[in-house]
Amino acid sequence: MLPSTPEYYCFLVLIFLAFWSLRRFRLACMALVCAANLFFYAKWGLIYLILIPGAATSDFLIGRAIARSESRPIRRLLVSCSLLINTGLIVSGRAGALVLPLSLSFYAFQALTYTLDIYRKDSQPSPTYLQYLASVSFFPTALAGPITRVSSLIPQWNWKGVVLTGEEGSRALFLIGLGLAKKFLIADYLGNNLVNRVFDLPTLYSGGDVLVAVYAYAFQLYYDFSGYSDIAIGAGLLFGIRLPVNFNSPYRALNIADFWRRWHISFSNWLRDYLYFSLPGPRTRVMPYINLIGTMAIGGLWHGLSWTFLIWGLLHGTGLAGFRLWQLANKSRVRSESRAWKFAGSLLTFHFVLLTWIFFRSANVDTALKILGQIANFRFSFDNTTPTFLFVLLAGAAAHFIPKPWFDGSIVRFSRTPALIQSAALALLVFAIQRVASTGAAPFIYTRF
Repeated sequence: MLPSTPEYYCFLVLIFLAFWSLRRFRLACMALVCAANLFFYAKWGLIYLILIPGAATSDFLIGRAIARSESRPIRRLLVSCSLLINTGLIVSGRAGALVLPLSLSFYAFQALTYTLDIYRKDSQPSPTYLQYLASVSFFPTALAGPITRVSSLIPQWNWKGVVLTGEEGSRALFLIGLGLAKKFLIADYLGNNLVNRVFDLPTLYSGGDVLVAVYAYAFQLYYDFSGYSDIAIGAGLLFGIRLPVNFNSPYRALNIADFWRRWHISFSNWLRDYLYFSLPGPRTRVMPYINLIGTMAIGGLWHGLSWTFLIWGLLHGTGLAGFRLWQLANKSRVRSESRAWKFAGSLLTFHFVLLTWIFFRSANVDTALKILGQIANFRFSFDNTTPTFLFVLLAGAAAHFIPKPWFDGSIVRFSRTPALIQSAALALLVFAIQRVASTGAAPFIYTRF
């Protein structure tokens, strides 16, 4: 049940109506959300009716035991059990005898924020099991995040007299509609009409077409993943739950560190807070750089156990370490704040990220090298780049650079328009999607990680 299918929205509307009908009965409401979460997972396989409650119950009890214990060895043993359970869930979806139809990576990342935060004494255990289960398995975030600290979700279920305002409801619909437009009208179009073919058989295309496909993939990936995040955030708002922003115009980043403050924000924060800060080693001058490269290498391998993802992670880790060294070397120098300086930094960062996306997307290292080779031969013809494709690519690139105040203002204006006009706008979007995506939607890219 993907957020790009009518089935998902029938399910969402049904749970939404039942949720607000039971709003006055907190226990029934929480039970409904938990049942909806489990049903969502069960649609992918009945095995999840064992794995999710089993893992959630274990972590809930472990969290309480950690909070009660004052013994450091016992606390370490308990949090190690939680780490073992959740890393086991991640691995089970990728290798071994048990290969799950749906990866539990995003569930496991959220679950670990709960036990690790309690272990670090940054949060308290959930007051009830239902609140914990509703938070850790919340179905809008199940497939691809945003990865949310469970400790920030649990208090949001403690509502009293809260209603869904028209403005919040309109914002939710706007984000869901925006996510669908990103997915169907830009991401899938770019992928189906050039990107996928070029990355499958790069030697059949000229250097010009390959270069265009590389640029297009950067925006395909962004619009596919940020589209899912928008849908998830909008769906959460329908239940009064605020999920964290996951993207902030990442290709406007001035440097590689800024890029990771803008791209998949919840994942980069998780890597920083729960992996990088936890890595062992002597606090020497060189160790932070080694740990930084190691963190990004592990982040790369999380996407898949292949050389391409490892190279992608190592490139980003090396870039981050190199940028930090550059900062230290130039800390006494007055940095230019001119527009030219910012533009140069943004351009360099974007093309470094573009280079790393080639390895991220390629099936293997040989394919990545062939793509680079095709670009390097300087035989630039564009026989497979149609005017329509170029228009969609340029429109997507331009939309990405829309100033944030303009975007926020468009949400406000949409929420203030009459319901009839909002409905007409959504109906027009559905019509456009049907015209453009007549062959159906491709799976969201990050649902396989």
